[in-house]
Amino acid sequence: MNLRPRRAQPSDINLTPLLDVVFLLLIFFMVSTTFKEKDASRLRIQLPQAEGQTAPAQEPEFLRIAIDQAGAFYVDDRAVVDRQTQTLVRAINGALGERKDLPVLIQADAMTPHQAVMTALDAAAQVGLLKISFSASRGSAAPVPAQGGGR
Repeated sequence: MNLRPRRAQPSDINLTPLLDVVFLLLIFFMVSTTFKEKDASRLRIQLPQAEGQTAPAQEPEFLRIAIDQAGAFYVDDRAVVDRQTQTLVRAINGALGERKDLPVLIQADAMTPHQAVMTALDAAAQVGLLKISFSASRGSAAPVPAQGGGR
């Protein structure tokens, strides 16, 4: 009978499964990461469209501010003299009269400069009109390249 203790074999750590997991995590993070492009002029923007409900047969009363492609303002189909915010505020006040709680409908051309829309929003806020909505058309619009960037 052999009573000597058996020598334990040295335990080896198998690194193959550990390396497999590390490589799988590396591939996962590489695939799920988004990369930013340095050239912003290649960014393509598609103008939003509305797929909502059609307007009711009898539309409620509202103040309409239209903005054409050049950025000129029209308040209830009357042209505003210039593109200054204070001039637009005076035109809105003149169109409102005593009806200070009318909702505002902003109808801007698809190619209207963004600054013109912001000026209309600012003028409506200065008058105290808080119910503002935007008009959109149905249909498909082609992507428009973004302006600016490093041209």
